[in-house]
Amino acid sequence: MRHLLCPLALGAMLAAGPGLAQVSDDLVKIGVLDDMSGPYADIQGPGDVVAVRMAVEDYGGTVLGKRVEVVEGDLQNKTDVGAAIARRWYDVDKVDVIVGIGHSGTAIAVQGIAREKNKINIATSAGSTDITGKYCSPNGMHWVYDTYALANGTATAVVKQGGADSWFILTADYAFGHALERDASAVVAKLGGKVVGKVRAPLNSGDFSSFLLQAQSSGAKVIGLANAGNDTINTIKQASEFGIAAGGQKMAGLLVLLTDIHAVGLKEAQGLLFTEAFYWDQNEETRAFSKRFQARHGKPPTMFQAGIYGATMHYLKAVKEAGTDETQAVLAAMRRMPVNDFMTKNATIREDGRLMRDMYLLEAKKPSESKGEWDLMKVVATIPAEQAYRPLAQSECPLVKK
Repeated sequence: MRHLLCPLALGAMLAAGPGLAQVSDDLVKIGVLDDMSGPYADIQGPGDVVAVRMAVEDYGGTVLGKRVEVVEGDLQNKTDVGAAIARRWYDVDKVDVIVGIGHSGTAIAVQGIAREKNKINIATSAGSTDITGKYCSPNGMHWVYDTYALANGTATAVVKQGGADSWFILTADYAFGHALERDASAVVAKLGGKVVGKVRAPLNSGDFSSFLLQAQSSGAKVIGLANAGNDTINTIKQASEFGIAAGGQKMAGLLVLLTDIHAVGLKEAQGLLFTEAFYWDQNEETRAFSKRFQARHGKPPTMFQAGIYGATMHYLKAVKEAGTDETQAVLAAMRRMPVNDFMTKNATIREDGRLMRDMYLLEAKKPSESKGEWDLMKVVATIPAEQAYRPLAQSECPLVKK
């Protein structure tokens, strides 16, 4: 006669330890889905793959006695392409968790697929607050930052410098840009300012002149850039050519990363304020990791690349803690365990999937302050997690108990 175990008994067995460990297909598989060749490749993409492979190696290459494998895919900043890769990975290739997902529209789609397939997704480089808002999922987590934190940190700092009166926002025309524009507009209004104009530019535009001329002619005190990667770099460079800063208008980068400042140069970027979750030169721990990463990748990590390492490491620790790679057991362990690594201290995963980590206000250095090629920023202030992110009371997430 066959005896069946009730779910509680099975859960107890799985949590009992490696002696009773169960790993599907005798393999734990991690998929890195990012922009590998387009405008965001430098800030995520190949560097994200390097960071995930480092995390797996640092963990020992195995978990519960089983090998950990890493696969990579180029989402091409197209939601249909990214979603198709995710479905194939989950259905055919038996991928357990997808990380990165550096395009907000794709991240939202993948989150829905992961929930449908009972798999895990961790958005480390996508930004839209909708990932933990109306599209939240019990199977999904938002790890490094979001558009609310960026807008809240940067807009507040710029307003304190006298930029409250009027803003013009130049937006990347897709889910991430729309969310950043929305969140920045709300923060500006909350602080007593006004958005006097907006314009949306196609992703990966080469020429921003017409958009910048609209911003310039608006007379707004601040021009907020709700874009990222090459789009941000080209916007700042072209704004300098138009003499926008020299004319008295201030540029506010709402998502700016280390490699962006490096590409623009401190002559044009100096004084730019922006919000990030990480800077390579913050302390001994960040410098030690960044030195190892740079030895492999040729440049220090962005916050995305540092964050995806931490997300991967936390996932592997949770698999060990759960005694299995079964999705629900791993998710429970991830939420139960605090997140601690070189860039994140005592962070927890909120019920909407938001990792509650501190953020930092940074400023691009003056050329005279820089002591080396990558000595580009300084930390101006720490923004505690509870101040950085949208309060749960304002959440649209259906998982949140009101």
